[in-house]
Amino acid sequence: MTTTQSRNDLYLEVQQYYARQTHMLDAPDLEGYSNTFTEDAEFVHSAGRPPARTRAGILADLVDFHRRFEEDPMKRRHHFSMIDLVPLADGSIRSTFYALVVITRPGQGPELRASCVVRDVLVREDGELRNRSRVVEID
Repeated sequence: MTTTQSRNDLYLEVQQYYARQTHMLDAPDLEGYSNTFTEDAEFVHSAGRPPARTRAGILADLVDFHRRFEEDPMKRRHHFSMIDLVPLADGSIRSTFYALVVITRPGQGPELRASCVVRDVLVREDGELRNRSRVVEID
């Protein structure tokens, strides 16, 4: 039986997980970010890019994707909101939320780069949350 307290605890845990995860992505600590996925995870994040599969594949995909930003002094910030969690019978958690990606450059104001719906499946490994899958749908 799910109680209000257990749902609140889960919601807070997932929010904290997402905070750590997005801080790594925005740092960018791509290896740390990729380690928030399971070994057999799948990650779909940009139109036209094939899904990245496995933790190593996700890291390689992110390194390749971020090369285009190497000479750009911009800072990227991912903002997650409206998180909807559904605990599933197998113990995994379906999470659907909105994400805004905001960029800034020195001397310029913020620019909204993307608005997205993100669909995750979260699982526990050794007591820690990890993504088994993430699909980002850009509006």
